[in-house]
Amino acid sequence: MAADYYKTLGVSRNASQADIQKAYRELARKHHPDMNPDKPAAVKKFQEIQAAFDVLNNPEKREMYDRYGSSFETMGQGGPQSASWGAGPGSGANAEDIDFGQFFGERFGEGGEGLGDIFSHFRRAAGRGGGGGSKRRGSDVASEVTIPFNTAISGGEVQLTLRRQSGETETIVVKIPPGIDDGNKMRLRGKGEPASGRGAAGDLLLTVRIAPHPFFSRKGKDLHVRLPVTLGEAAAGASVDVPTPSGTVSLHVPPGTSSGKKLRIKGHGVAPKSGAKGDLLAEVLIVLPANLAEADRETIREIDSRYPSNPRQALRW
Repeated sequence: MAADYYKTLGVSRNASQADIQKAYRELARKHHPDMNPDKPAAVKKFQEIQAAFDVLNNPEKREMYDRYGSSFETMGQGGPQSASWGAGPGSGANAEDIDFGQFFGERFGEGGEGLGDIFSHFRRAAGRGGGGGSKRRGSDVASEVTIPFNTAISGGEVQLTLRRQSGETETIVVKIPPGIDDGNKMRLRGKGEPASGRGAAGDLLLTVRIAPHPFFSRKGKDLHVRLPVTLGEAAAGASVDVPTPSGTVSLHVPPGTSSGKKLRIKGHGVAPKSGAKGDLLAEVLIVLPANLAEADRETIREIDSRYPSNPRQALRW
């Protein structure tokens, strides 16, 4: 039975161009083989989606399809023609030739290029596929790397050792962009398994994990740090040094600051790919002397008695 391109994309026959493009992008993300490595049928499904989109996204081809149905390719010039459009079955473009990270962004959704860039990428992929199977591409390799918290914030380089299918090991240097999140994926072109013939090597699909920091943590663009201060600094106020990704800064602790108070240092958080830096929030942690003399304890009790209060008054289960 001939494929119904409208049904393949899940749109009506009077769908607008924007509706077709939106449906295609959603289906392409969902069914791309990179996202379905355990589903062998994903390649075929993806090719069907691509073939339907190549026709319905082109006004002239769509008009012919609406008029003649799936046999429209043989009707334009009164006889059979060779189909040179798109990446449907037999067109030569394989789904694995297409790096979705380039135009949908990392994890298929952050950033990404415009539709024009997406379509041109598919056309380039289709053009690459016409040379037969003599240049089969090497396999992609999935791996993980754990990086220090500081490297995730400021960027840097880490070394990764890979064991190849041949049994040999290879050490590569991976450049980490500033502000990367835990779980982000990176595609390193040509760092996968080498091809058996003249084809290009596969890619390395690298999942980044971030080691915890003893004092700092991250929430979005903001950094958080637990800032130890003495009893005297908290009571009388002080200026204390705080390390940040861009260097040490001086922070004013107001007199009478209690533990748990958060002080904001603007512009010293995470630098995103675009937009302003986040902030650093320092949570005050009052540290008492380890060996407080009894006379000093008595002095503190006297101070307590002069300022009676119940700090747990609002505490509820």
